[in-house]
Amino acid sequence: MEATTASKLFRFSMIYNWIFQPRGPETGEIFLHQRRVFIFPTRYGFFFAFSLLGFLASSINYDLSLGFVLTFFLGAAGLVAMLHTFRNQLHLYLKPLKAEPVFAGSEASFDLLLENRKGYERAAIWLKTVDAETVTDIAPYQSVNVTLTAPAVKRGWLTLPRITVETRYPLGLLRSWSYWQPDLPCLVYPKPAPTGMRFPDAPEGSGEGAPTGPGAEDFAGLREHQVTDSPRHIAWKNAILAMETGMPLLVKHFHGAASSEVVLDYDTLPPAMDMEQRLSLLTRWVLDADALKFTYALKLQETVLGPAGGDPQRLSCLRALALFGVAP
Repeated sequence: MEATTASKLFRFSMIYNWIFQPRGPETGEIFLHQRRVFIFPTRYGFFFAFSLLGFLASSINYDLSLGFVLTFFLGAAGLVAMLHTFRNQLHLYLKPLKAEPVFAGSEASFDLLLENRKGYERAAIWLKTVDAETVTDIAPYQSVNVTLTAPAVKRGWLTLPRITVETRYPLGLLRSWSYWQPDLPCLVYPKPAPTGMRFPDAPEGSGEGAPTGPGAEDFAGLREHQVTDSPRHIAWKNAILAMETGMPLLVKHFHGAASSEVVLDYDTLPPAMDMEQRLSLLTRWVLDADALKFTYALKLQETVLGPAGGDPQRLSCLRALALFGVAP
């Protein structure tokens, strides 16, 4: 009895694998050969087939010569449509391109390449996932770039859901499809905390405490207030006017002295904050420090990045925050 049940489960598994083609992420270029492309009638195709059977039965019953002509003509058109539907997708080349990092709570974009190396046009090629879909035409010996999106719910690596590549060209009577799981992970950074959180105090001996900006010696003009600006730099003469007119608050901008060094330490944040809240706040501080051209260091327990500044430091810190505590 147990052997019979195991045999049935094995046969069911074989049929399931043949129909749905479950695969892991596939690297590099993918070629849609005959064994990867499936075809089946749509509901309109079934209606078309039943209509032909009705025409044929009526033609036989009433001996209608023109009825036979119409029936066989429509049947031949259906067979030709089957050939074109299958050929429209067969021998396509699919290739993953890139997925730029995004912040949690937004949408990740995955760029893909479809290449047609045949001398005829591929019309109405659909790419679908559970979250998005797009349609494109591919001219002979040409390639097109398409973009699919997926919601970036949490930080870490986001894998594009399995793609269904399908077409119903030219008559919509049949559906030809194939499955593709590209190896194209997208890095999702933590969602930044809202603006307004004060920078941590600088270590003793590093300068003034909290950083004040690019410098504090030579007056360089006025600019809009930012949440990390020191209150002593606010242009108070214009503050009342700004409140009455709704204009942005202005602060004095200086050049000259080097700013204090910012240390963003995971372990010094309030114990009441959970891990995701800490990472969200550190992400906000990294973005603000980079926007203000600060030199800063990021400490994530045993990992220390910096002190440094600029794009390399920002990208390294955001990557470390995205992958902190994530299983490889």
